[in-house]
Amino acid sequence: MGMTSRIEAAISSAVSVGQGRGAVPPRLASALGYATAPGGARIRPTILTSVAMACGDDKPGLTDAAASALEMIHCASLVHDDLPCFDDADVRRGKASVHKAYSEPLAVLTGDSLIVLAFETLARQSAHAPDRVAQMIMTLAQRTGMPGGICAGQGWESEAEIDLSAYHQAKTGALFIAATQMGAVAAGQEAEPWFELGARIGEAFQVADDLRDALYDEETLGKPAGQDDLHGRPNAVSLLGVQGAISRLKDILGGAIASIPSCPGEAQLAEMVRTYAERLTPVAPHVTATRSNV
Repeated sequence: MGMTSRIEAAISSAVSVGQGRGAVPPRLASALGYATAPGGARIRPTILTSVAMACGDDKPGLTDAAASALEMIHCASLVHDDLPCFDDADVRRGKASVHKAYSEPLAVLTGDSLIVLAFETLARQSAHAPDRVAQMIMTLAQRTGMPGGICAGQGWESEAEIDLSAYHQAKTGALFIAATQMGAVAAGQEAEPWFELGARIGEAFQVADDLRDALYDEETLGKPAGQDDLHGRPNAVSLLGVQGAISRLKDILGGAIASIPSCPGEAQLAEMVRTYAERLTPVAPHVTATRSNV
């Protein structure tokens, strides 16, 4: 089974547990599937699985549980981000956002349910490697809530003054740090050496997201464009300009490759980062002439 198929199967299996059988609220059960499939690039679980494989992947069941748990947290954050109280976005991944398709109350419950299901998915693996599972649960919790997780990242948007570095690391970097550290732990390795790789990939993804938001249209993105300008958010394009942001992106990705800890699959992991670098860097055909000098 290829990595993409492996990840999709793990996510589908985990979500089906949450959907349950018998007397369950059918629309909420349906919304769980709607929010998680079809997915986007699945970049976070791909990084997690790639790190685990580079470290030996001696317990693939743990890796699959960690990958699906991480992606469910990410999907939950998208469902909540799209709500009217935050971004008020009608479209996500090229289709109606969950609150548009199912209602605002069900969108809130969908996000909440996915967060809880993520931790349940990890906890179900406790019998196989309790120490590893405990560490992965701790890591995912720290990168989801306060003070340094994605909830903190969203919280910065309600502050009068924003610490840009803390904002970016929490809002975007947190789940990438979780990806590299959980992948290592799933394969029996220490988490700490993998922090820098996750942080750098997360920073690169944030800069790339800023560029896409500024330069691409809604059809290309599969979600509303120009949201940073609309909501007055700090971003790399407004700070550095387009070319400066692209240069910064390349520098960050170069540092990410250099930061990969020594492991059996180091070369393959470096190639994976290079591949994502090519995907992340904006390409000219999608850049609008009127906004290319922002």
